[in-house]
Amino acid sequence: MFVPTQPTSRHRQLTPEHEETIKATLPLVGGNIATIAQTFYRTMFAKHPELLAHTFNRGNQKSGEQQKALAASVVTFASMLVDPTAPDPVDLLARIGHKHVSLGITPDQYQIVHDNLFAAIVEVLGADVVTAEVAEAWDEVYWTMAEILISFEEALYASDGVAPGDVFRDVTVTAKEELSPTVTSYTLRGNLTEHRPGQYTSIGVVLDDGARQLRQYSIIGGTATEYTIAVETEGEVSTFLRERIEVGDTIQATLAAGDLVLEDSDAPVVLISSGIGSTPMVGMLAHLAETGSDRPTLYLHADASEHEDAQRAQALALLNKLPRAEAEIAYRAEGERVDVDTHDLAGADVYLCGGNDFLQAVRGDLLELPADKAPKSVRFELFSPNDWLLS
Repeated sequence: MFVPTQPTSRHRQLTPEHEETIKATLPLVGGNIATIAQTFYRTMFAKHPELLAHTFNRGNQKSGEQQKALAASVVTFASMLVDPTAPDPVDLLARIGHKHVSLGITPDQYQIVHDNLFAAIVEVLGADVVTAEVAEAWDEVYWTMAEILISFEEALYASDGVAPGDVFRDVTVTAKEELSPTVTSYTLRGNLTEHRPGQYTSIGVVLDDGARQLRQYSIIGGTATEYTIAVETEGEVSTFLRERIEVGDTIQATLAAGDLVLEDSDAPVVLISSGIGSTPMVGMLAHLAETGSDRPTLYLHADASEHEDAQRAQALALLNKLPRAEAEIAYRAEGERVDVDTHDLAGADVYLCGGNDFLQAVRGDLLELPADKAPKSVRFELFSPNDWLLS
């Protein structure tokens, strides 16, 4: 599912009274938001254990990553509302919205989050601090953000002609192939929808304790009835897939989502990835090859070693089909690294995918490029909930 427009966040304003209250309390809330988020999740999961078992990523909850993501998104949005010089979090909201529809989030669940989040704010900061005036101001921040997301998510659902939340489909595993010692591909057949190059699907499996856990995997190829994904063996769902799911088995997949999509333009394409982050890039390369594109294409990839570079052969084969393509692959085992400053990226559409450290480093390098070598646009996807780190 995809819509060409982004969430509308600019031009949203708080009432003057609420704006002053947010400005005054933002440092306090921001300084305690991690504790607030931890309290919020603990309270919400106690009241709604089905959310932890069947919707939220238990691994990210244990590590605290999900809490950090919520913390920063709320504070970032509040900052934007009261500071006209703050960056517009439209890209952050788009990533959140796409992730929500891939999980089947529905509008009524925003009320559950609201009630438990505000109870946590009062518990952490104290009722003497969270006066009626303060609560009212932050309530407006929350619902302003929620309404933007709900509207955007409804548009995404409508783009595939489904009701909010109706994204889960039973799919049959028709192929399973080991791409490297740590990466396995799966081909899934079912009543799906066309995906945009770079998008992902959420895969749902029922684990031994009865919990249905969901994880997102990039689609490296497919049609309206078939997705191929690449799975790295890390975490309980990926390990379960690798060890327990075979050809002929039935699992659940959601309709394609994700805002890291290949733009239809004549601009040069630059694909930069690390590790399993190559999966959406291979999907984009496949599309470029299938459509006979003559756009200048640069593939920059970093990995541990050639042995662990799961999609090296596939990526190079696709690049060989493109008349104006080149590749640079760096392996840490050989002391190599991806250097964007050695390439002229002027006017290019840049796509990034990988872990936090890699993306922050590459993004920093891109920002330091001189104006005459700077790309036209930079889009990215993170395989973790910490996308706020780059906003």
